[in-house]
Amino acid sequence: MKSILFVVFLLLSSSCYAESYDDALNQIETEWANIYYNTPKNQQAKAYSHLLSKVSGLIKQYPAAAEPLYWQASIKASQAAHLDPFTTLSAINDARDLLVKVININPVAMNGSALVTLGTLYYMVPKWPIAFGDDEEAKKLLETALSINPNGIDSNYFYGEYLLQHNDLKSAGQYFEKAIAAPTRIEQAFADDKLKTEAKLALQNTRERKIGGEKNIFLSLFNSANSE
Repeated sequence: MKSILFVVFLLLSSSCYAESYDDALNQIETEWANIYYNTPKNQQAKAYSHLLSKVSGLIKQYPAAAEPLYWQASIKASQAAHLDPFTTLSAINDARDLLVKVININPVAMNGSALVTLGTLYYMVPKWPIAFGDDEEAKKLLETALSINPNGIDSNYFYGEYLLQHNDLKSAGQYFEKAIAAPTRIEQAFADDKLKTEAKLALQNTRERKIGGEKNIFLSLFNSANSE
């Protein structure tokens, strides 16, 4: 009887662990989306710092898990846009190293999100000697992410963005369409709806044959710093 109760206890504990862990991750993603889309730009750096402290706490609770490390990397990358150029470089290097660590732990965690984010960083940041930008590496990572999650919003949207930046308008439009048609996650409806809105705008721009005028905020920051 005691052994049966012990097994039941373990099963219940495992269930509570999963619910608590998943809830914590969903809360972090929701807070990140709220900062990114709703918080005034001049307040975002501080808000991201506060969120990073929450993620650090989750990493201490689950040191072997890939997902909290992913969010630490993503938040650092997001915060980098609101820092001075030299701090930005340090932040995106940290984000890259964390994403590589996530991929080494579990490349399919969160449907390959680390591959999407790392691939996006590789084509957005400046190339050597300023930073680690590499279009071929970006393409490889983004295509690997698509092989893991071919119908995802993120994997399709960001590969579409990559193709758009490389003037492959027809293919870019196809991936934006897939991102728009992708199922919205119930637990993250806000973030997914926002990204679908961006995908619709990107698709419209693609159809109008308008290439985005700014390659990325990181490049703008470094250019402004170099011109001073």
